[in-house]
Amino acid sequence: MHDQISEGFMVFTSDGTEGIGSVREIRHGLPELLVYIENAGDFVIPLSAVKAVHSDKVILDFDHLDLRLRNAIRHARDSEDPDYVSPASTEDE
Repeated sequence: MHDQISEGFMVFTSDGTEGIGSVREIRHGLPELLVYIENAGDFVIPLSAVKAVHSDKVILDFDHLDLRLRNAIRHARDSEDPDYVSPASTEDE
């Protein structure tokens, strides 16, 4: 599965959800990835916890992740401002 993953791929817990981080490093000598999780930092994830790879995305199997990583994923979006509204686009004018 190493050959299907590239550094910079976004990481998700399922298709159709928001990304929770990105691949920083593929460890070719070991069956694992180094992944940055938003608001939590870097985590080593075994390839056995990768459910799928497609469209420049890595989909994790949440049930195969350790408790510390699961908690980090649950809080990946905590720093986002829920009241933020993006400015109107002026491209079509």
